[in-house]
Amino acid sequence: MTTARTLSIALSGLDGAVVEVEADLTPQTPGFRVIGLPDKAIGEAVQRVTNACANRNLPLPRRRLTVNLSPASVPKHGSGFDVAIAVAALATEHPLDAARLAATVHIGELGLDGRLRPLPGVLPAVLAAARSGVTRAVVPWANREEALLVDGIEVFGAVCLADVLRWHGAATDAPELDAVTALGGVEPVASDEVPDLADVIGQPEAVEAMVVAAAGGHHVLLSGPPGAGKTMLARRLPGILPPLDDDAALTAACVRSLAGASVTALSRTPPWEAPHHSASVGALVGGGSRIVRPGAIARASGGVLFLDEAGEFAASALDALRQPLESGTIAIHRAGAHASYPARFQLVLATNPCPCGQYGVPGGTCVCPPHAIRRYLGRLSGPLLDRIDIELSLRRVSVAHRDAAPSATTSAAARERVLAARDRTVARLADTPWRRNADVPGTWLRQGPLALAPIVRRPLDAALHRGALTLRGYDRVLRVAWTLADLAGRATVDVADIGRALFLKRGVMA
Repeated sequence: MTTARTLSIALSGLDGAVVEVEADLTPQTPGFRVIGLPDKAIGEAVQRVTNACANRNLPLPRRRLTVNLSPASVPKHGSGFDVAIAVAALATEHPLDAARLAATVHIGELGLDGRLRPLPGVLPAVLAAARSGVTRAVVPWANREEALLVDGIEVFGAVCLADVLRWHGAATDAPELDAVTALGGVEPVASDEVPDLADVIGQPEAVEAMVVAAAGGHHVLLSGPPGAGKTMLARRLPGILPPLDDDAALTAACVRSLAGASVTALSRTPPWEAPHHSASVGALVGGGSRIVRPGAIARASGGVLFLDEAGEFAASALDALRQPLESGTIAIHRAGAHASYPARFQLVLATNPCPCGQYGVPGGTCVCPPHAIRRYLGRLSGPLLDRIDIELSLRRVSVAHRDAAPSATTSAAARERVLAARDRTVARLADTPWRRNADVPGTWLRQGPLALAPIVRRPLDAALHRGALTLRGYDRVLRVAWTLADLAGRATVDVADIGRALFLKRGVMA
């Protein structure tokens, strides 16, 4: 046949569109051209495909070969179209099963020797194919375990281009390659092990506040001198969060795949991201000129984004968090690309009281001039702090605390309390689209069917009247108060919950 068709996937963020790859032979001057809005990487596929076919003893037709990527209006990026282009081109002269070929998605980059190299983003690509009704997919051998995580689709992991043709019924004498040569090219799998909360010594109030944060999905600011245990507390937060459900685990795995990490199983542990304070806005938000990769915000979705030494981050990088904190998504726009990623994470900020870390520390001597302290803390802007639910001020552990017994609160015990509180929240919000207190809109809390009585809200109304709270802060205190009630097993919020929530929000007292 002189015309052949197969399928591939064009990714835009986590979303994928099925692309029909058409190859056509015409009796004109020999040549090889790819059309259909390809980027530079796809344009270079001509040379990769030509060399790969020659080195696998699979010569291309010696006529004018045109490959069209349809629909042409959809932007296509990256080298993942190599295998589809090669298979469609070879099918114009080789006897392949046309129906099987046209119903199979091919994903993978070709090496010059014909190997299928692993790619980032195979999991979301195969998932997009399955959701579009495609039932077969060919992926590089190194991405096979990742692709097998998608139900309802037959996955073939190929080592080289000849394996793909044999799978489609072609008879070829091309030598096989060892599967070991196809491995590599992706980051190693990160460990899911989370340290235990019982390791924390001498910070019972802070431990309880972290349990409250986990139960309601609240954002936290930890302030204190070096060695007070800020990082220690934050690192243990994923261990007391509820495990991810199927959809959340699959979404987190898709984001990891797009970021280039190795994905071999669906991890139920909430993600943990802790970028260095030198990270740029692009590193947090994500980006790229053509292929938009997820940043730390997207990789932390469903888990925890921890910014240690928050006062050292660029103010622009911190302010880039404000919109994702409100919307739960991050949209990235570039001249040639657009992508949207989930960004429903818990933010934990940790900062010293001043650049030297000794301001207000008993026995410490701060050498920072006043303007340096103001500039340091000023990087945490008012609008960002207004989106923080819980603010903790930590002190260093004393000798008495050091010699005391370890904390009785283990991660397992804290997780049980968090799960019980989440169950109460879900039961209360059963007729709504929300499942965490942190997600409930303020309007519904203030005016909905569970609005609090004026006598219970009185301390909160007084704080708002004095200007100690903005209306956004008012709503966040209400959310924390509901979480405290859920942890205590009460059906509604009382005045004590409001007072405790006010204290957790910047220590504001009525």
